[in-house]
Amino acid sequence: MHILWDNAFFLVFTGFIVGTVGTLIGAGGGFIIVPFLIIIHPALPTEILTAISIAVVACNAISGSVAYARSKTIDYRAGRWFAAFTIPGSIAGVYSTAYIPKIVFHVVFGLLVIGLAALLFFQKKAIASSDSSPLLPESRKNTHTLMDATGTVFTYEYRPYLGAFISLIVGYLSPILGIGGGIIHVPALVKWLGFPIRIATATSHFILAVMATVSVIVHVVNGNYNGPHIMYWVVTLSTGVVAGAQLGAFLSHRVQGQWLIRILSVCLLLVGLRVLLSGV
Repeated sequence: MHILWDNAFFLVFTGFIVGTVGTLIGAGGGFIIVPFLIIIHPALPTEILTAISIAVVACNAISGSVAYARSKTIDYRAGRWFAAFTIPGSIAGVYSTAYIPKIVFHVVFGLLVIGLAALLFFQKKAIASSDSSPLLPESRKNTHTLMDATGTVFTYEYRPYLGAFISLIVGYLSPILGIGGGIIHVPALVKWLGFPIRIATATSHFILAVMATVSVIVHVVNGNYNGPHIMYWVVTLSTGVVAGAQLGAFLSHRVQGQWLIRILSVCLLLVGLRVLLSGV
């Protein structure tokens, strides 16, 4: 193993940063873990790369969900519904990873992340609000009121069947790309489903905890954690992620929603460019 990149303290610190940023924006952190692993271990097969990432994402999502549960910002009713549709998608996605060439993986991942960064950057005002386009009739909406631990009341409407369809797609793409899906789910929950940004980040983390755990179980069954050093990377990165997730959830209540969007878009752009360049 490389002396610097695979140093335990370095990996724990990296996990801590991933956990903090990922939980702060509700994205799980896989969009950082994947390019990090690509850079330090470019020879890793796609299925191993995504297996490591999704395991770290699962630890991050579970830890972050515990913190968000204390703040009472998780919409459990919507979260359970959407999570149910991510499960079949995530199982299919895990089995698809072994058939995707590495160069295709890098290019698709890079373009997807850059596209999401552009969407967030150029439409950040719309996404930061609770407005959404009338993609389905008003009668197909659910209305929900939620009060967080500080006494702030959120009232919003969302389209459960549109959310279910989005969750199915996110569930499939997440294990393929190893990103957890939060970077897709958070913009979708806010822009297309009308969730307030703070409820969206917390609920996305809850959905991600369910989806990523299912993906990890499938990877275990497939034996993708049996190779040399794989569990070492999972354990060291996850140790830092669990602690970082608590800090990220803490900071999420002290950072304005507009800044959360800006942080997410900048992170996505830098990561997307780096991964795209490594594949071409």
